Amino acid sequence: MLAVLILSLLVIGISTTLFFIEENEEYHRERVSRKANTIIESIQYFTKEVPIDESLDVVIKDFDDKIQELADINNIDINIYTTKGDIVVSSYLERNENFYKNTVPEEIFEQLKIDSTILVPSEIDGKKTIAFYSYAYNINNEKVGIIHLPYSETNDFLEKEIELFFSTLIKVYLVLLLIGGLIAYFLSNYITRSLRVISDRFKNVQFNIKNEKVEWKSRDEIGLLVHEYNKMIDQLEQSAEKLARTERETAWREMAKQVAHEIKNPLTPMKLSLQHLERTYNTNDPDFKERLERFSKNMIEQIDTLSNIASEFSNFAKMPKAKMEDVNVIDIIRSSTDLFKAETTIRCINDCEEAIIRGDKEQLLRVFSNLIKNSIQAISKDKKGEITITTFTDKNTVKVAVIDNGSGISEEQKGLIFTPNFTTKTTGTGLGLAMVKNIIEQHEGTIWFESEPNEGTTFYILLPLK
Repeated sequence: MLAVLILSLLVIGISTTLFFIEENEEYHRERVSRKANTIIESIQYFTKEVPIDESLDVVIKDFDDKIQELADINNIDINIYTTKGDIVVSSYLERNENFYKNTVPEEIFEQLKIDSTILVPSEIDGKKTIAFYSYAYNINNEKVGIIHLPYSETNDFLEKEIELFFSTLIKVYLVLLLIGGLIAYFLSNYITRSLRVISDRFKNVQFNIKNEKVEWKSRDEIGLLVHEYNKMIDQLEQSAEKLARTERETAWREMAKQVAHEIKNPLTPMKLSLQHLERTYNTNDPDFKERLERFSKNMIEQIDTLSNIASEFSNFAKMPKAKMEDVNVIDIIRSSTDLFKAETTIRCINDCEEAIIRGDKEQLLRVFSNLIKNSIQAISKDKKGEITITTFTDKNTVKVAVIDNGSGISEEQKGLIFTPNFTTKTTGTGLGLAMVKNIIEQHEGTIWFESEPNEGTTFYILLPLK
Protein backbone atom coordinates (compact mmCIF):
# COMPACT_ATOMS: atom_id res chain seq x y z
CA MET A 1 0.00 0.00 0.00
CA LEU A 2 2.83 2.38 0.90
CA ALA A 3 4.71 1.46 -2.27
CA VAL A 4 1.61 2.21 -4.39
CA LEU A 5 1.23 5.63 -2.75
CA ILE A 6 4.88 6.55 -3.31
CA LEU A 7 4.79 5.27 -6.89
CA SER A 8 1.62 7.26 -7.63
CA LEU A 9 3.29 10.37 -6.14
CA LEU A 10 6.23 9.98 -8.51
CA VAL A 11 4.02 9.27 -11.54
CA ILE A 12 1.72 12.24 -10.87
CA GLY A 13 4.68 14.54 -10.17
CA ILE A 14 6.58 13.60 -13.32
CA SER A 15 3.53 13.63 -15.61
CA THR A 16 2.33 17.00 -14.21
CA THR A 17 5.79 18.56 -14.60
CA LEU A 18 5.96 17.42 -18.22
CA PHE A 19 2.44 18.77 -18.77
CA PHE A 20 3.37 22.16 -17.26
CA ILE A 21 6.51 22.38 -19.39
CA GLU A 22 4.60 21.56 -22.56
CA GLU A 23 1.85 24.04 -21.67
CA ASN A 24 4.47 26.70 -20.94
CA GLU A 25 6.17 26.16 -24.30
CA GLU A 26 2.81 26.33 -26.07
CA TYR A 27 1.96 29.50 -24.18
CA HIS A 28 5.21 31.18 -25.25
CA ARG A 29 4.76 30.11 -28.86
CA GLU A 30 1.29 31.63 -28.97
CA ARG A 31 2.54 34.76 -27.22
CA VAL A 32 5.43 35.36 -29.62
CA SER A 33 3.16 34.56 -32.57
CA ARG A 34 0.64 37.20 -31.46
CA LYS A 35 3.35 39.79 -30.91
CA ALA A 36 5.04 38.89 -34.17
CA ASN A 37 1.81 39.32 -36.14
CA THR A 38 1.22 42.70 -34.53
CA ILE A 39 4.78 43.90 -35.25
CA ILE A 40 4.74 42.59 -38.82
CA GLU A 41 1.49 44.34 -39.56
CA SER A 42 2.91 47.59 -38.13
CA ILE A 43 6.16 47.29 -40.13
CA GLN A 44 4.25 46.35 -43.26
CA TYR A 45 2.03 49.37 -42.82
CA PHE A 46 5.09 51.63 -42.38
CA THR A 47 7.04 50.16 -45.33
CA LYS A 48 4.05 50.55 -47.63
CA GLU A 49 3.57 54.21 -46.62
CA VAL A 50 7.23 55.17 -46.71
CA PRO A 51 9.21 54.28 -49.83
CA ILE A 52 12.11 52.00 -48.86
CA ASP A 53 14.61 50.60 -51.28
CA GLU A 54 14.68 46.85 -51.61
CA SER A 55 18.33 46.70 -50.68
CA LEU A 56 17.81 48.79 -47.53
CA ASP A 57 21.07 50.56 -48.35
CA VAL A 58 19.68 53.73 -46.85
CA VAL A 59 17.66 53.46 -43.66
CA ILE A 60 15.77 56.57 -42.88
CA LYS A 61 15.66 57.73 -39.28
CA ASP A 62 11.87 57.39 -39.12
CA PHE A 63 12.20 53.65 -39.82
CA ASP A 64 14.78 53.20 -37.07
CA ASP A 65 12.59 55.16 -34.64
CA LYS A 66 9.56 53.08 -35.61
CA ILE A 67 11.46 49.83 -34.83
CA GLN A 68 12.48 51.14 -31.38
CA GLU A 69 8.92 52.21 -30.70
CA LEU A 70 7.47 48.82 -31.61
CA ALA A 71 10.12 47.03 -29.50
CA ASP A 72 9.29 49.16 -26.44
CA ILE A 73 5.52 48.82 -26.84
CA ASN A 74 5.59 45.02 -27.28
CA ASN A 75 8.48 44.42 -24.86
CA ILE A 76 10.39 42.37 -27.44
CA ASP A 77 13.62 42.76 -29.33
CA ILE A 78 13.49 43.44 -33.09
CA ASN A 79 16.22 42.97 -35.71
CA ILE A 80 15.91 43.96 -39.37
CA TYR A 81 18.11 42.30 -41.99
CA THR A 82 18.46 42.92 -45.71
CA THR A 83 17.17 40.34 -48.12
CA LYS A 84 20.78 39.12 -48.35
CA GLY A 85 20.95 38.53 -44.58
CA ASP A 86 22.99 41.55 -43.40
CA ILE A 87 21.76 43.37 -40.31
CA VAL A 88 20.77 47.03 -40.68
CA VAL A 89 18.50 47.86 -37.72
CA SER A 90 18.34 46.49 -34.15
CA SER A 91 16.42 47.58 -31.12
CA TYR A 92 18.96 46.20 -28.62
CA LEU A 93 22.31 45.67 -30.39
CA GLU A 94 24.82 48.51 -30.19
CA ARG A 95 26.35 49.67 -33.47
CA ASN A 96 29.97 48.69 -32.92
CA GLU A 97 32.45 46.63 -34.89
CA ASN A 98 30.61 43.42 -34.01
CA PHE A 99 27.22 44.76 -35.01
CA TYR A 100 27.58 43.98 -38.69
CA LYS A 101 28.79 40.47 -38.04
CA ASN A 102 25.21 39.40 -37.25
CA THR A 103 23.73 37.69 -40.30
CA VAL A 104 20.82 35.40 -41.06
CA PRO A 105 21.86 31.68 -41.05
CA GLU A 106 21.70 29.84 -44.35
CA GLU A 107 19.18 27.29 -43.08
CA ILE A 108 16.75 30.14 -42.33
CA PHE A 109 16.85 31.21 -46.00
CA GLU A 110 16.04 27.61 -46.98
CA GLN A 111 13.04 27.56 -44.68
CA LEU A 112 11.85 31.00 -45.81
CA LYS A 113 11.72 29.67 -49.37
CA ILE A 114 9.05 27.23 -48.20
CA ASP A 115 7.20 29.54 -45.83
CA SER A 116 7.53 33.34 -45.63
CA THR A 117 6.96 33.24 -41.86
CA ILE A 118 8.73 30.70 -39.61
CA LEU A 119 9.23 29.96 -35.86
CA VAL A 120 12.61 28.44 -34.96
CA PRO A 121 13.10 27.06 -31.38
CA SER A 122 16.70 27.23 -30.16
CA GLU A 123 18.78 27.44 -26.99
CA ILE A 124 21.27 30.20 -26.09
CA ASP A 125 23.38 30.05 -22.91
CA GLY A 126 21.16 27.32 -21.49
CA LYS A 127 17.95 29.31 -22.04
CA LYS A 128 15.25 28.28 -24.46
CA THR A 129 14.45 30.86 -27.18
CA ILE A 130 12.02 31.14 -30.05
CA ALA A 131 13.32 33.00 -33.12
CA PHE A 132 10.67 34.46 -35.42
CA TYR A 133 11.60 35.26 -39.06
CA SER A 134 9.43 36.89 -41.72
CA TYR A 135 9.87 38.96 -44.92
CA ALA A 136 8.92 42.66 -44.98
CA TYR A 137 7.33 44.06 -48.15
CA ASN A 138 7.15 47.60 -49.58
CA ILE A 139 4.27 49.33 -51.35
CA ASN A 140 5.13 47.48 -54.54
CA ASN A 141 4.87 44.18 -52.64
CA GLU A 142 8.61 43.65 -53.02
CA LYS A 143 10.75 41.98 -50.40
CA VAL A 144 12.72 44.75 -48.75
CA GLY A 145 14.10 42.93 -45.71
CA ILE A 146 13.83 40.17 -43.13
CA ILE A 147 12.23 40.74 -39.74
CA HIS A 148 13.83 38.82 -36.82
CA LEU A 149 12.19 38.64 -33.41
CA PRO A 150 14.38 36.80 -30.82
CA TYR A 151 12.12 35.80 -27.94
CA SER A 152 13.64 34.34 -24.77
CA GLU A 153 11.30 32.16 -22.70
CA THR A 154 11.24 32.99 -19.01
CA ASN A 155 10.70 30.05 -16.68
CA ASP A 156 10.24 32.02 -13.49
CA PHE A 157 6.46 31.69 -13.57
CA LEU A 158 6.72 28.00 -14.54
CA GLU A 159 9.19 27.22 -11.75
CA LYS A 160 7.00 28.94 -9.16
CA GLU A 161 3.94 27.09 -10.43
CA ILE A 162 5.72 23.71 -10.31
CA GLU A 163 7.15 24.48 -6.87
CA LEU A 164 3.68 25.39 -5.55
CA PHE A 165 2.18 22.26 -7.09
CA PHE A 166 4.81 19.95 -5.60
CA SER A 167 4.56 21.62 -2.21
CA THR A 168 0.82 21.00 -2.13
CA LEU A 169 1.17 17.48 -3.56
CA ILE A 170 3.77 16.44 -0.99
CA LYS A 171 1.62 17.74 1.88
CA VAL A 172 -1.36 15.77 0.60
CA TYR A 173 0.72 12.63 0.13
CA LEU A 174 2.28 12.89 3.58
CA VAL A 175 -1.20 12.78 5.03
CA LEU A 176 -2.10 9.87 2.72
CA LEU A 177 1.12 8.04 3.67
CA LEU A 178 0.34 8.47 7.35
CA ILE A 179 -3.23 7.19 6.92
CA GLY A 180 -2.08 4.44 4.55
CA GLY A 181 0.68 3.40 6.95
CA LEU A 182 -1.77 3.06 9.83
CA ILE A 183 -4.23 1.10 7.68
CA ALA A 184 -1.43 -1.12 6.35
CA TYR A 185 -0.11 -1.73 9.88
CA PHE A 186 -3.45 -2.78 11.37
CA LEU A 187 -4.46 -4.70 8.26
CA SER A 188 -1.17 -6.62 8.08
CA ASN A 189 -1.39 -7.40 11.82
CA TYR A 190 -4.94 -8.66 11.33
CA ILE A 191 -3.92 -10.88 8.41
CA THR A 192 -0.65 -12.16 9.90
CA ARG A 193 -2.28 -12.86 13.28
CA SER A 194 -4.86 -15.01 11.55
CA LEU A 195 -2.21 -16.73 9.48
CA ARG A 196 -0.06 -17.32 12.58
CA VAL A 197 -2.98 -19.09 14.26
CA ILE A 198 -3.48 -21.31 11.22
CA SER A 199 0.28 -21.86 10.88
CA ASP A 200 0.53 -23.00 14.52
CA ARG A 201 -2.34 -25.41 13.96
CA PHE A 202 -0.64 -26.75 10.83
CA LYS A 203 2.58 -27.36 12.78
CA ASN A 204 0.73 -29.29 15.48
CA VAL A 205 -1.19 -31.56 13.10
CA GLN A 206 -0.35 -35.19 13.88
CA PHE A 207 -1.67 -38.40 12.48
CA ASN A 208 -2.35 -40.28 15.68
CA ILE A 209 -3.98 -37.61 17.89
CA LYS A 210 -7.20 -35.61 17.95
CA ASN A 211 -6.48 -32.43 15.99
CA GLU A 212 -8.45 -29.31 16.84
CA LYS A 213 -10.36 -27.44 14.16
CA VAL A 214 -10.15 -23.69 13.64
CA GLU A 215 -13.25 -21.55 14.04
CA TRP A 216 -13.52 -18.64 11.60
CA LYS A 217 -16.75 -16.72 11.15
CA SER A 218 -15.77 -14.47 8.22
CA ARG A 219 -16.24 -15.83 4.70
CA ASP A 220 -13.08 -14.15 3.37
CA GLU A 221 -9.91 -15.63 1.85
CA ILE A 222 -8.67 -16.75 5.26
CA GLY A 223 -12.09 -18.27 5.89
CA LEU A 224 -11.68 -20.37 2.74
CA LEU A 225 -8.25 -21.48 3.95
CA VAL A 226 -9.67 -22.39 7.36
CA HIS A 227 -12.50 -24.32 5.68
CA GLU A 228 -10.01 -26.36 3.67
CA TYR A 229 -7.93 -26.95 6.82
CA ASN A 230 -10.95 -28.24 8.75
CA LYS A 231 -11.89 -30.40 5.79
CA MET A 232 -8.37 -31.83 5.75
CA ILE A 233 -8.59 -32.58 9.51
CA ASP A 234 -11.81 -34.55 8.96
CA GLN A 235 -10.22 -36.50 6.13
CA LEU A 236 -7.13 -37.13 8.24
CA GLU A 237 -9.22 -38.51 11.11
CA GLN A 238 -11.11 -40.77 8.74
CA SER A 239 -7.84 -42.03 7.26
CA ALA A 240 -6.40 -42.59 10.75
CA GLU A 241 -9.47 -44.57 11.79
CA LYS A 242 -9.32 -46.69 8.64
CA LEU A 243 -5.60 -47.30 9.10
CA ALA A 244 -6.00 -48.18 12.79
CA ARG A 245 -8.86 -50.52 11.98
CA THR A 246 -6.82 -52.16 9.24
CA GLU A 247 -3.80 -52.50 11.53
CA ARG A 248 -5.93 -54.03 14.27
CA GLU A 249 -7.52 -56.47 11.88
CA THR A 250 -4.11 -57.42 10.46
CA ALA A 251 -2.62 -57.81 13.93
CA TRP A 252 -5.47 -60.00 15.13
CA ARG A 253 -5.32 -62.12 11.99
CA GLU A 254 -1.60 -62.70 12.57
CA MET A 255 -2.28 -63.36 16.25
CA ALA A 256 -5.00 -65.87 15.37
CA LYS A 257 -2.61 -67.68 13.01
CA GLN A 258 0.05 -67.81 15.70
CA VAL A 259 -2.40 -69.03 18.35
CA ALA A 260 -3.67 -71.73 15.99
CA HIS A 261 -0.10 -72.78 15.18
CA GLU A 262 0.96 -72.92 18.83
CA ILE A 263 -2.14 -74.91 19.83
CA LYS A 264 -1.67 -77.44 17.02
CA ASN A 265 1.84 -78.31 18.24
CA PRO A 266 0.73 -80.00 21.53
CA LEU A 267 -2.54 -81.31 20.05
CA THR A 268 -0.75 -83.57 17.58
CA PRO A 269 1.18 -85.63 20.17
CA MET A 270 -1.94 -85.72 22.36
CA LYS A 271 -3.93 -87.24 19.52
CA LEU A 272 -1.19 -89.79 18.72
CA SER A 273 -0.88 -90.81 22.36
CA LEU A 274 -4.64 -91.26 22.68
CA GLN A 275 -4.80 -93.37 19.49
CA HIS A 276 -1.91 -95.52 20.69
CA LEU A 277 -3.60 -96.03 24.07
CA GLU A 278 -6.83 -96.99 22.34
CA ARG A 279 -5.08 -99.62 20.19
CA THR A 280 -3.25 -101.15 23.11
CA TYR A 281 -6.13 -101.00 25.53
CA ASN A 282 -6.20 -104.24 27.58
CA THR A 283 -7.06 -104.27 31.25
CA ASN A 284 -5.50 -107.74 31.71
CA ASP A 285 -2.12 -106.55 30.44
CA PRO A 286 0.23 -106.14 33.44
CA ASP A 287 1.99 -103.16 31.73
CA PHE A 288 -1.25 -101.32 30.99
CA LYS A 289 -1.25 -99.47 34.30
CA GLU A 290 2.27 -98.15 33.61
CA ARG A 291 1.29 -97.07 30.09
CA LEU A 292 -1.82 -95.34 31.46
CA GLU A 293 0.25 -93.40 33.98
CA ARG A 294 2.73 -92.40 31.27
CA PHE A 295 -0.18 -91.32 29.05
CA SER A 296 -1.73 -89.26 31.85
CA LYS A 297 1.59 -87.55 32.53
CA ASN A 298 2.01 -86.64 28.84
CA MET A 299 -1.55 -85.34 28.67
CA ILE A 300 -1.00 -83.15 31.72
CA GLU A 301 2.24 -81.74 30.26
CA GLN A 302 0.56 -80.93 26.97
CA ILE A 303 -2.43 -79.37 28.74
CA ASP A 304 -0.03 -77.25 30.81
CA THR A 305 1.65 -76.18 27.58
CA LEU A 306 -1.70 -75.13 26.13
CA SER A 307 -2.51 -73.26 29.34
CA ASN A 308 0.82 -71.41 29.21
CA ILE A 309 0.23 -70.48 25.58
CA ALA A 310 -3.22 -69.13 26.40
CA SER A 311 -1.85 -67.17 29.38
CA GLU A 312 0.97 -65.58 27.39
CA PHE A 313 -1.34 -64.50 24.58
CA SER A 314 -3.86 -63.24 27.10
CA ASN A 315 -1.23 -61.20 28.98
CA PHE A 316 0.12 -59.73 25.77
CA ALA A 317 -3.35 -58.82 24.50
CA LYS A 318 -4.58 -57.27 27.74
CA MET A 319 -1.42 -55.61 29.10
CA PRO A 320 -3.17 -54.27 32.23
CA LYS A 321 -2.74 -50.60 33.01
CA ALA A 322 0.40 -49.95 35.02
CA LYS A 323 -0.03 -49.11 38.72
CA MET A 324 2.56 -46.40 39.09
CA GLU A 325 4.34 -46.04 42.44
CA ASP A 326 7.80 -45.32 43.77
CA VAL A 327 9.90 -48.46 43.27
CA ASN A 328 13.60 -49.26 43.69
CA VAL A 329 15.03 -50.76 40.50
CA ILE A 330 17.87 -52.39 42.48
CA ASP A 331 15.40 -54.32 44.64
CA ILE A 332 13.42 -55.46 41.60
CA ILE A 333 16.61 -56.77 39.93
CA ARG A 334 17.58 -58.66 43.09
CA SER A 335 14.11 -60.22 43.34
CA SER A 336 14.33 -61.32 39.69
CA THR A 337 17.79 -62.88 40.06
CA ASP A 338 16.75 -64.83 43.16
CA LEU A 339 14.32 -66.84 41.01
CA PHE A 340 17.08 -68.10 38.67
CA LYS A 341 20.16 -68.46 40.88
CA ALA A 342 19.66 -72.21 41.03
CA GLU A 343 19.88 -72.51 37.21
CA THR A 344 23.00 -70.45 36.44
CA THR A 345 25.55 -68.04 37.85
CA ILE A 346 24.17 -64.48 38.04
CA ARG A 347 26.23 -61.50 39.24
CA CYS A 348 24.80 -58.08 40.10
CA ILE A 349 27.05 -55.01 39.97
CA ASN A 350 25.38 -51.82 41.19
CA ASP A 351 26.92 -48.36 41.55
CA CYS A 352 24.36 -47.53 44.25
CA GLU A 353 21.87 -49.19 46.58
CA GLU A 354 18.85 -47.16 45.53
CA ALA A 355 17.50 -46.02 42.17
CA ILE A 356 13.92 -44.81 42.64
CA ILE A 357 11.63 -44.55 39.62
CA ARG A 358 7.88 -44.26 39.05
CA GLY A 359 6.77 -47.67 37.81
CA ASP A 360 4.69 -50.82 38.16
CA LYS A 361 6.58 -53.34 40.29
CA GLU A 362 4.88 -56.44 38.85
CA GLN A 363 5.47 -55.39 35.24
CA LEU A 364 9.12 -54.54 35.89
CA LEU A 365 9.61 -57.92 37.59
CA ARG A 366 8.20 -59.51 34.45
CA VAL A 367 10.66 -57.49 32.30
CA PHE A 368 13.84 -58.54 34.14
CA SER A 369 12.62 -62.10 34.65
CA ASN A 370 11.98 -62.41 30.92
CA LEU A 371 15.41 -61.02 30.01
CA ILE A 372 17.19 -63.33 32.49
CA LYS A 373 15.18 -66.33 31.24
CA ASN A 374 16.06 -65.50 27.61
CA SER A 375 19.76 -65.21 28.58
CA ILE A 376 19.68 -68.61 30.28
CA GLN A 377 18.00 -70.21 27.24
CA ALA A 378 20.57 -68.61 24.88
CA ILE A 379 23.45 -70.41 26.68
CA SER A 380 24.17 -73.91 25.34
CA LYS A 381 24.20 -76.83 27.79
CA ASP A 382 27.88 -77.63 27.12
CA LYS A 383 28.93 -74.14 28.21
CA LYS A 384 29.15 -72.69 31.70
CA GLY A 385 26.59 -69.92 31.79
CA GLU A 386 27.40 -66.50 33.21
CA ILE A 387 24.93 -63.63 33.44
CA THR A 388 25.96 -60.19 34.69
CA ILE A 389 23.51 -57.42 35.51
CA THR A 390 25.05 -53.95 35.94
CA THR A 391 23.35 -50.76 37.03
CA PHE A 392 24.56 -47.20 36.37
CA THR A 393 22.83 -44.06 37.57
CA ASP A 394 23.34 -40.42 36.73
CA LYS A 395 21.43 -37.28 37.60
CA ASN A 396 18.27 -38.12 35.63
CA THR A 397 18.35 -41.76 34.51
CA VAL A 398 19.21 -45.30 35.54
CA LYS A 399 20.79 -47.63 33.00
CA VAL A 400 20.58 -51.43 33.41
CA ALA A 401 22.62 -53.86 31.30
CA VAL A 402 21.83 -57.62 31.19
CA ILE A 403 24.91 -59.39 29.79
CA ASP A 404 25.15 -63.08 28.90
CA ASN A 405 27.73 -65.33 27.24
CA GLY A 406 25.20 -67.17 25.09
CA SER A 407 25.05 -67.91 21.36
CA GLY A 408 24.22 -64.30 20.40
CA ILE A 409 21.90 -63.00 17.69
CA SER A 410 22.65 -63.13 13.96
CA GLU A 411 22.52 -60.03 11.76
CA GLU A 412 19.43 -61.33 9.95
CA GLN A 413 17.51 -61.69 13.22
CA LYS A 414 18.49 -58.40 14.90
CA GLY A 415 15.75 -56.38 13.18
CA LEU A 416 13.03 -58.84 14.27
CA ILE A 417 13.88 -59.33 17.96
CA PHE A 418 11.11 -57.07 19.31
CA THR A 419 8.55 -58.19 16.71
CA PRO A 420 5.56 -60.12 18.15
CA ASN A 421 5.47 -63.84 17.27
CA PHE A 422 9.18 -63.92 16.35
CA THR A 423 11.37 -66.35 18.28
CA THR A 424 14.76 -68.01 17.80
CA LYS A 425 13.79 -70.93 20.06
CA THR A 426 12.01 -74.14 19.18
CA THR A 427 9.43 -73.49 21.89
CA GLY A 428 7.60 -70.37 23.03
CA THR A 429 5.29 -67.84 21.45
CA GLY A 430 7.74 -65.07 20.61
CA LEU A 431 5.80 -62.52 22.67
CA GLY A 432 8.23 -62.09 25.56
CA LEU A 433 10.53 -59.39 24.15
CA ALA A 434 7.62 -57.61 22.43
CA MET A 435 5.90 -57.43 25.83
CA VAL A 436 9.15 -56.23 27.48
CA LYS A 437 9.52 -53.43 24.95
CA ASN A 438 5.88 -52.42 25.44
CA ILE A 439 6.28 -52.24 29.24
CA ILE A 440 9.53 -50.20 29.06
CA GLU A 441 7.93 -47.70 26.67
CA GLN A 442 4.95 -47.35 29.03
CA HIS A 443 7.48 -46.37 31.71
CA GLU A 444 8.87 -43.66 29.32
CA GLY A 445 12.07 -45.63 28.88
CA THR A 446 14.00 -47.18 26.01
CA ILE A 447 15.42 -50.67 25.37
CA TRP A 448 18.06 -51.80 22.89
CA PHE A 449 20.69 -54.52 22.56
CA GLU A 450 24.15 -55.36 21.25
CA SER A 451 25.11 -58.86 20.20
CA GLU A 452 27.97 -60.83 18.69
CA PRO A 453 27.29 -64.37 17.38
CA ASN A 454 28.78 -67.09 19.63
CA GLU A 455 30.01 -64.47 22.12
CA GLY A 456 26.88 -63.20 23.84
CA THR A 457 24.23 -60.50 23.98
CA THR A 458 23.75 -57.39 26.11
CA PHE A 459 20.31 -55.85 26.58
CA TYR A 460 20.23 -52.23 27.77
CA ILE A 461 17.33 -50.53 29.56
CA LEU A 462 17.25 -46.77 30.23
CA LEU A 463 14.60 -45.46 32.66
CA PRO A 464 14.01 -41.94 34.01
CA LEU A 465 14.65 -41.47 37.73
CA LYS A 466 11.99 -39.89 39.89
